[in-house]
Amino acid sequence: MKIISNILRSALCLSVSGLITTGQLQAAEFNFKLHHLLPPMSEVHTKIMLPWAEKIEQESNGRIHIDVYPAMQLGGKPAQLFDQARKGSADITWTVAGYTPGRFRKSEVFELPFMASSAEVTSQALQQFATEEMTDDFREVKLLAIHTNATGVLHSRGKGIYKMEDLAGLKIRAPNKAMAEVYALMGASPIFMPAPQMSSALSKGVLDVASLSYDIVGPLKIHELTQSTTEISGDRGLYGQVFLFSMNKKSYLKLPKELQQVIDNNSGIKLAAWMGRILDEMGAKGRTLVKDSGNEIIVLSADETRHWRETAQPVIDAWMDDMNSAGEDGKKLYQRANQLIDQYGRKP
Repeated sequence: MKIISNILRSALCLSVSGLITTGQLQAAEFNFKLHHLLPPMSEVHTKIMLPWAEKIEQESNGRIHIDVYPAMQLGGKPAQLFDQARKGSADITWTVAGYTPGRFRKSEVFELPFMASSAEVTSQALQQFATEEMTDDFREVKLLAIHTNATGVLHSRGKGIYKMEDLAGLKIRAPNKAMAEVYALMGASPIFMPAPQMSSALSKGVLDVASLSYDIVGPLKIHELTQSTTEISGDRGLYGQVFLFSMNKKSYLKLPKELQQVIDNNSGIKLAAWMGRILDEMGAKGRTLVKDSGNEIIVLSADETRHWRETAQPVIDAWMDDMNSAGEDGKKLYQRANQLIDQYGRKP
């Protein structure tokens, strides 16, 4: 009895001091599952998904609890994640839009070669673009954010890539449809695969080059499997990757208005900007990791970068033609995406 009394007294003291709150002692009213594809040691998991879920729980005073499941722990394949949120087999999912080629056609403009700027800038531009142009694409979900990561670079396990001709015949991972077409024009052999498969593919020789942003280099140990990394010069990167952070609509609508507001306060352009900023920081950290490992970092000259741009232009033109064929104004969409990137790039 004395032991129980001491435990109760300690709990009371903690409660009074504010270390235990009423919200923490009560069970959550709403329990949600957040599902994504990256491993639990990835910084997307530890620095974006977990903090976001904790913030929702905090701001809802413990009324909402979100369990985060990394590495496809709830089953399925990465290409099925958006539909898991749409259908409700998961309440919230984070995935790559390009894993379902052709489904989110308008967002592909941000994945075109030489479009993306920093992740923070491009994510804000993309979020506004989606609000203006893509409401039909996301009518069956509650879109929390649509964003990009740090721009892609080329990690080579063999000879360094100093010029386009060095890509000839190399097996290169294609992150999306547009870049698969670009790499083919450059003489490489593109292979489409989700990011988590690249480590194994590099180690087994299935890939010669990993086309990947710096932010995920560490968790996948890309710097240990390659010898050099090639970047392009200029204020726009080689390509960007679009990500979708979506919530099941029924899961959102069953919340009372004040809890919907908590979700709303942690969604949209501010969330996209924050995610982009974290990914930029992760990208800088990944670049340092590559450099410190002794790998060579090659930066293409302005002339060579211009050569790559010119070679990639037919892919941009083809995307605009495809959009025109679908009843959209491809040139207008392309120009609007560029305008928004420039606009957010000028903001202090």
